[in-house]
Amino acid sequence: MESLIHIQKTFDKVIYIDKKINNREFEDCVFKNCDFSNSNFAYNTFLDCEFIDCNLSMTSLKGTSLKNVTFKNCKLLGIAFNECEDFLFQVYFEESALDYASFSNKKMPKTKFVNCSMKETTFIGTNLTSSVFDNCNLEGAIFNETQLASVNFKTAYNFKIDPEFNPMKKAQFSTEGVLGLLDKYDIKIV
Repeated sequence: MESLIHIQKTFDKVIYIDKKINNREFEDCVFKNCDFSNSNFAYNTFLDCEFIDCNLSMTSLKGTSLKNVTFKNCKLLGIAFNECEDFLFQVYFEESALDYASFSNKKMPKTKFVNCSMKETTFIGTNLTSSVFDNCNLEGAIFNETQLASVNFKTAYNFKIDPEFNPMKKAQFSTEGVLGLLDKYDIKIV
């Protein structure tokens, strides 16, 4: 990972805990079984990359570009995605732990979160238009001034969203999920 530019490389079982990897470009690369926890990945560019079975918990991504990046079965605890570069920001998450992550003020329409744990994840001022939360645990997740138009929450659970502070025209919910929209009223539905 010492080179400045990496194209079509596979990084397998790389352990870079508490390390600094800055100002690198990764294009069409695959990261498998890597541990980058508590590292500093500031100002890197990841284009068409895939992270599989990786631990990036508490990794700094300040100024980093994530352009069409997929995370599968990854630990992404406490990641401040809101510090990533906005230009062409596009991510996909599957079977990943995103607890305590922040996506505040990110524009990420049509983003898919599939089978993810997203406890206490922050979506303040985020544009999630037409995104999908498929079988995601949103316990304690914060939605405030979040654009939720046409978002699919049909199989998401444990969320509490205030419709007064989050535009959600045509958002989709299951019958059980509607309770998460009424929580602030402290009413009982039997």
